[in-house]
Amino acid sequence: MSHLRNTLADYLTMRRALGYKMDKAERLLGQFTAFAGERGETHIRTETALTWATLPSGAAAIWTSRRLAEVRLFARHLQTLDPRTEVPPADLLPAQARRATPYLYTPQEIAALMHATTILRGSHVQATYRTLIGLLAATGMRIGEAISLDRDDFDAGIGMLTIRHGKFDKARVLPLHPSTVAALDDYLCRDDGPRPAGMPPLLISSRGKRLRYGTVQPIFHKLLHHCGIAPRSAACRPRIHDLRHSFAVSTIVDDYRAGDPGSRLAILSTYLGHADPGSTYWYLSAAPELLGLAGERLERHLAGGA
Repeated sequence: MSHLRNTLADYLTMRRALGYKMDKAERLLGQFTAFAGERGETHIRTETALTWATLPSGAAAIWTSRRLAEVRLFARHLQTLDPRTEVPPADLLPAQARRATPYLYTPQEIAALMHATTILRGSHVQATYRTLIGLLAATGMRIGEAISLDRDDFDAGIGMLTIRHGKFDKARVLPLHPSTVAALDDYLCRDDGPRPAGMPPLLISSRGKRLRYGTVQPIFHKLLHHCGIAPRSAACRPRIHDLRHSFAVSTIVDDYRAGDPGSRLAILSTYLGHADPGSTYWYLSAAPELLGLAGERLERHLAGGA
């Protein structure tokens, strides 16, 4: 193992001890240290970091900037231990993150995605992805939270689901609609899938393992393609995370239609696992249907006050 790979292991251990989740950083920096190692380098050089960060040719600026930023943080740490370490300048490959425009799925599109799971191989795999999509749409939880669930996190008797490791490692309990409870119960009672030993995950892959994000993503894109769900613009591309946006918006839209906008905002914020409602507004901004209802309510208010 190269010197850089050894120091990377120490760096990741130190950062995780401070509370950081380093999964993405571990993957990227592992690729970088392998790249540098192939060049026979034992310390970080800006030229090498820049060459690696801009791979592949023509990659988006935000991608190359993110790759270099991870190396920069690693290099700052190493420079305190090895003065030969070069830290890439902060103004090298600058890029401002642009917020993607959420793709708000209609109920019909969600139903179509769930039905499209019939194109997948194996009845158990079909049931797993049908359940996953339905669960994300019905609860608005993060994909990482869904695939981290264990069977014991679901209590059909009281209709509750416990998320033990949410963002910032915070736990929360989600009350479920009876139809969601029934769907999860039906999935867990199936006998056509593998039977993993020990504490089984709630959603099981064809190999009896926990679903992996890297596997879920391409399958979800396959289902999108099959359903003909296409980007609405260059900035508005359907993602699995947009099921969370859709849940948040539909919840507040129901509030407006019930004539009591804002009554559920604090509850929604807690349900989504946000530390404050300000984070929830991120999911609600610029939703056309929501803005339309808000505009109609404002017009009625102004007319009534005239």
